[in-house]
Amino acid sequence: MSLLGRASRRFLLRHPGQLALTLLGVALGVAVVVSIDLAILSSRAAFAASTETVAGRATHAIEGGAARLPDDLLARVRREAGVRASAPVVEAYAMTRALPGRALRLLGIDPFSERPFRPWLGLGGPDFDLTRLITDAGGVVVAAEVAAEAGWRVDDPVDLIVEGRRVTATLVGVIGEGGDLGGEALRDLMITDIATAQRFLARPRLDRIDLRLPEGAPGEEAAARVRALLPGGATLAPAGARAEEMAGMLGAFDLNLTALSLLALVFGVFLIYNAMTFSVVQRRELFGGLRAIGVTRRELFGMVISEAAWTGVVGTVLGLALGVALGRGLVGLVTRTINDLYFVVSVESVTVTPILLLKGGVLGVGATLLAALPAVREAVLAPPRTSMVRSLGEARARDLVPRLGWAGVAVSLAGVALLLLPTRSLVVGFVGLACVVLGIAALAPVSTVVAARLLTPLLGRTVGILGTMASRGVVAALSRTAPAIAALVVAVSVTVGLGVMIASFRATLIDWLDYTLQADIYVAPPSAVASRSAGTLPPELVQRMSDTPGVAGVSTLRAAEVPSEYGELRIVALDLDPRGEAAYRFRAGDPATAFARFRAGEALLVSEPFAYRHGLGVGDRVRIPGAEGVELPIAAVFTDFGSDQGVVLMGRVVWDRLFDDAGVTSLGIFLAEGARTREVIAALEATVGADQAVFINSNRRLREGSLVVFDRTFAITGVLRALAFVVAFIGVISALMALQLERARELGVLRANGLTPRQVWGLVTAQTGLMGVVAGVLAIPAGLALAVVMIFVVNKRSFGWTLEMTVGPELLVQSVALAVLAALAAGIWPAWRMSRTSPAVALRNE
Repeated sequence: MSLLGRASRRFLLRHPGQLALTLLGVALGVAVVVSIDLAILSSRAAFAASTETVAGRATHAIEGGAARLPDDLLARVRREAGVRASAPVVEAYAMTRALPGRALRLLGIDPFSERPFRPWLGLGGPDFDLTRLITDAGGVVVAAEVAAEAGWRVDDPVDLIVEGRRVTATLVGVIGEGGDLGGEALRDLMITDIATAQRFLARPRLDRIDLRLPEGAPGEEAAARVRALLPGGATLAPAGARAEEMAGMLGAFDLNLTALSLLALVFGVFLIYNAMTFSVVQRRELFGGLRAIGVTRRELFGMVISEAAWTGVVGTVLGLALGVALGRGLVGLVTRTINDLYFVVSVESVTVTPILLLKGGVLGVGATLLAALPAVREAVLAPPRTSMVRSLGEARARDLVPRLGWAGVAVSLAGVALLLLPTRSLVVGFVGLACVVLGIAALAPVSTVVAARLLTPLLGRTVGILGTMASRGVVAALSRTAPAIAALVVAVSVTVGLGVMIASFRATLIDWLDYTLQADIYVAPPSAVASRSAGTLPPELVQRMSDTPGVAGVSTLRAAEVPSEYGELRIVALDLDPRGEAAYRFRAGDPATAFARFRAGEALLVSEPFAYRHGLGVGDRVRIPGAEGVELPIAAVFTDFGSDQGVVLMGRVVWDRLFDDAGVTSLGIFLAEGARTREVIAALEATVGADQAVFINSNRRLREGSLVVFDRTFAITGVLRALAFVVAFIGVISALMALQLERARELGVLRANGLTPRQVWGLVTAQTGLMGVVAGVLAIPAGLALAVVMIFVVNKRSFGWTLEMTVGPELLVQSVALAVLAALAAGIWPAWRMSRTSPAVALRNE
């Protein structure tokens, strides 16, 4: 075994290029998986740290819902329910020019009630005095690193925008310097007195009341007493329940990113298979000789599998290091997407855990060993005599082509069957998608043989003998060329599939925006989450804007998230101008009847994602929590791409009946005939007071802004597409280099018979170009099949959206060109090397 080990090491060291490409493929495959997991884990850890910091030691929380809680409820909880450990909280998001692109969670507290709940408030440095929150009007406290980042010092004025209101606070202290709490836990928090927070928000109510209840029966009895005091729409839930539910929103998002990242590892498997198989083929004669002189199959198995294991270990270690570095870049893209679509999370550092590294290690080493098994089997099971004859190995490979083709058909059909199952399971959907991808890859060899036979006459007539040789050479070395073409087919097909999916989504979104944005001008306060309106427009501002010259009509919108039996329920109350009704297209329900019942407050409209997630349809009833609570039927299901969690629309008359809240979140303004948008916007801006911050956007500008958010959302998908293709490209380079080096003696014979270096270059380039054409043509139907699966199965099950498939011919042409260019680029080095190798060296028997 010592002798075999030395022989193995000598072989690897004599082929450093081949070894480097293999290690790079493993490393990139592992790096992509680890980096995505790292970005997801870091964003979740930051959110959890912030949420746990805010919740403190509370065991339960009273949530107020859309109407929030009256101030006197705290006294009643303490006096009538006997729960002394209780603390009122007001929450909102604040933005400041000193921290562009950041939103701080404004936490209004009662300092006298806080010590049992958030003892970290006493962990500040020498510049921190909690009593100043009470004595200094407008006093706020932030983490020391936030103050340093913003350039704030104690007693400095702090200009803020809080739910659309411009306010000036005073920094009265910093926190986190002297305790264990800091970093991610505090970097998005701003603490103030509860009275100050209510003044900032112009809202004399509470968002929640934190409680500490005893365990066991006494705690259950106390909870029952508290529930008896709750106003309509308020709920009592364990602390952290809402945060867990918000984090659960990311389930489909995280799973989709993870599935995309695993594609890179799949391409790495192709690369490893190529490299390990080639290393066996290169030493076929050596293995045959070793077997002939007494080396057992077990010893040979140990030699080859140890090579694969060491390759996997070294490549995985490199991949883990690269993944951590790549994760630091991807965490920004993931965080930005979460902030655009779901909720605010501030992530500064990456969270590396042993479990994450172990997962990456197991995937990397496991994939390497799995990919090496066919090569190990070939090395061990081949009889000594046949091992020394290359043609027998290629003959066996060609004999496998029909069986592999039928297996590809069977696996693809199995994948289709899984996708057609009446289930909403994302896991089943991704397994079915994986089967389709693997089936497509298995069809590559038979497709290569058919394409080569069809193209051989054409190449012979157009290119001459070199074209014929190139075409036949692809089939003659099928054991090497087929995996390379399969890897390229899968890579390009995924590029096609994702490209078509993104293009379809964008085209559907543009169409949706065209009919959804019916108003001419939109007014809303700045929002911490790009896809959701939040905050309140003062009633007097709404009235002034409605009376502005040139305004012919106004639609008002009020939005809120309330706890319900459906989870965190987003409710939108509308008072629509008649022209605003054209903004909704129904997937189910009669528009005329639905809007009549909606305006009368007799029924609801629900978005397609909400209906899909909860299995509801027209006629089903939805219970809306509120002061009284109401259960209304669904009049129609409308198309919506604003939220994958779903939205419930109600008439303003229902909102006013359920909630003690007359606020307006945003306006849609319709102009009179002949009015100019720019002039009306200027007039509207003149109505805005100095203490109010609002965004006034034209229809066109809001549409463009929505597309910017869309493009940001899919930025990480584009990065993963590029990384996956890079891994596949390296695999193709490795395979083609191996193929050409393996053909060294053949090319040496041709050189000795008069083939010029230029002709060698042409032969190799023609062969790689042919492989690229075959891969590109095969990738088109494969990519379209993947697009259909991702659009109508995976996307539907993940987010509940129905997209219209859009296929642009330019994308298909680009895909074929991409495959050809990738193959040609991969063949440049082998072609250059073989054209410069002398016939004597190529013919030398080493």
